[in-house]
Amino acid sequence: MPPMAYHCRKVQSMKESNRSPGPRPLPILGNLLEFGKDPLGFLTRVTNQYGCGVKVRIEAERDTYIVTHPEHVEEVLLNTGRTFQKGYQRHPLMRLVLGNGLVTSEGDFWLRQRRLAQPAFHRQRIAAFGETMVSYTKRLADEWQSGQKLDLHAAMMRLTMEIIAKCMLDIDLHADRRSSGVGHAVEVMLAEYSSQMTSAVRAILERLPFRVPMPGEGKLRAAVGELDALIYAVVAERRTEGKDHGDLLSMLLAAQDDDGSGMSDEQLRDELVTLFLAGHETTANTLTWTFYLLAQNPQVTEGLLEEFKREIGDRSPTANDYPRLVYTQQVIKEVLRLYPPVWWLSREPLEDWLCDGILIPKGSEVGISQWVMHRDPEYFPEPERFNPERWTAEFENALPRYAYFPFGGGPRLCIGNNFALLEAALILTTILPIYRFDVLPEPVVKPEPSLTLRPASGMQVQIATRL
Repeated sequence: MPPMAYHCRKVQSMKESNRSPGPRPLPILGNLLEFGKDPLGFLTRVTNQYGCGVKVRIEAERDTYIVTHPEHVEEVLLNTGRTFQKGYQRHPLMRLVLGNGLVTSEGDFWLRQRRLAQPAFHRQRIAAFGETMVSYTKRLADEWQSGQKLDLHAAMMRLTMEIIAKCMLDIDLHADRRSSGVGHAVEVMLAEYSSQMTSAVRAILERLPFRVPMPGEGKLRAAVGELDALIYAVVAERRTEGKDHGDLLSMLLAAQDDDGSGMSDEQLRDELVTLFLAGHETTANTLTWTFYLLAQNPQVTEGLLEEFKREIGDRSPTANDYPRLVYTQQVIKEVLRLYPPVWWLSREPLEDWLCDGILIPKGSEVGISQWVMHRDPEYFPEPERFNPERWTAEFENALPRYAYFPFGGGPRLCIGNNFALLEAALILTTILPIYRFDVLPEPVVKPEPSLTLRPASGMQVQIATRL
């Protein structure tokens, strides 16, 4: 659809705008307490009550306008870098952890980094990592026994961290004790970063006229320092030896711009940390929610097992099998609909913007929630039902382009989306024919909207062997 057809457009006159609807904010705190207590419930409630463009006060210095129409989302995401920006660099914790990597950078610098990094994520390059994904999954599965109880989310986090460490840095966190510092630093950094970034207490304290140190901030800075030292050491070693390890770091080191320049050590650090954080928790969450939903829907499990038997048989799965695993892809799409790893993203308009008669001022926040939009009954009949069969070609062709966007969209589409989809499929096809996971009643499983959508208290399961 051409840009002129959108309902949202640049404001020509302040008189054109209407007052945006929304819940009444409290003095100083705005709507932060409601949002912080139950983000998913709050977003669902206010969008159902007030519709697209609802205004809420989550941040201290600006309003947030929640956009829920696919055409409006498309306008925002496609124009990121032109009339919208991410604006993530203003957040000190994001600068500390992610630096100026692909998630946080803007403008020409981002464009150059994306251009340099893109070849490393070509489908053929990613397919080469399929053997690592399967072999590492088998190694973990060999440790399990029928009747054993475990936290499935923790197990998936461990597995995907080991896979991304091998694919990215050619480091085996499981076998090489010298590399244990990498895993520990990433675990601490991820835990503290998630806690700090989503803390309502922190958001309240930031409204004070003086700075109050947050508990855990020192641990976060120490973990960042430890990981930085390890990454810089690996980068220096690689530059000296000049050997191609076949991993993502080797590809990033070899990448050159038109003028022959490559990435600096600092740029490599920022991209590697970004990939570490984004590349393992999102897939771990997707797999955890997949096994959770399969435990409640045995008929879907049977459909998957039939497809595995038909397309793979008794051998190990490979990346070449992925295009034929049609039902597997449908299942993963439906899991990503119900439990999108990224449940909220935001953009900042660079100029006043009129959205269906509602003025969204320059510098405010435009909020977009995959959780809300993926459960809209207008586009997804029986939205709370786990129904992989809905994902037919006809359904997808009729679906508005930005009614479903688990990996974002536009020029800032997640660079690792194909890696994540392949990894999820290969891990699922390796584990499911061997084991069944029965979810234990305690603790009750519920989603926690942290940086990603994880189970709040992990996921306790009991393993049963299929064979």
